[in-house]
Amino acid sequence: MQEETDHSERSISMTNDFIFSHVDHTLLKATAAWRDIHALCEEAERYHMASVCVPSSFVKKIREHFPSLTICTVVGFPLGNCSRAAKTFEAAEAIRDGADEIDMVIHIGALKEGNLSYVTGEIKAVKETIGDHILKVIVETCYLTEEEKIAACRCVTEGGADYIKTSTGFGSAGAVLSDVKLFKKYVGEKVKIKAAGGIHSKQEMEDFLNAGASRIGASGAIPALLGKG
Repeated sequence: MQEETDHSERSISMTNDFIFSHVDHTLLKATAAWRDIHALCEEAERYHMASVCVPSSFVKKIREHFPSLTICTVVGFPLGNCSRAAKTFEAAEAIRDGADEIDMVIHIGALKEGNLSYVTGEIKAVKETIGDHILKVIVETCYLTEEEKIAACRCVTEGGADYIKTSTGFGSAGAVLSDVKLFKKYVGEKVKIKAAGGIHSKQEMEDFLNAGASRIGASGAIPALLGKG
């Protein structure tokens, strides 16, 4: 697992290798087949990326073929409005198959109606299910007001998650710098930040890391950094 680095507000120029080490190399398209996932994993190993982020159906096969790779998978994805029991079952199954990290989507509707105890409770339930494995909580910022984003920070912190994550990439918008800065201000000191969705260039990746993100979720990091597919 790659070492995490905290960043100050000071803007710094970053090497490609440094940026790659903070990227969750992502492929969550409905059309993804094993050949695509296999290529993704080879790329992640070649460029020493933080993890691959993939659908849970591929986790077991990835673990068999790429035993040293850090595997991230998604739970309650992409809408987040399945039951708490479904999320915990999905998370437990993924860990049994060999996942190292879980990116779960909160129940966005519950957050928006002010049912913060439910949101906190489902985060806590998934974290208890996966134990020491990393939990990243997707709050889908494009649907939230600033007040709701602050409330989400509180839920993620109190739920014991390791990261708060901006977006699924399937919503109406992706990550924006102002949200990362807001998260940095309101999450607990032990909670890290993942920016994902619509991040397509090296400059954007540098900007998000400088703003306080510790992970970048991206499907196009290689062409963005190296100018090739």
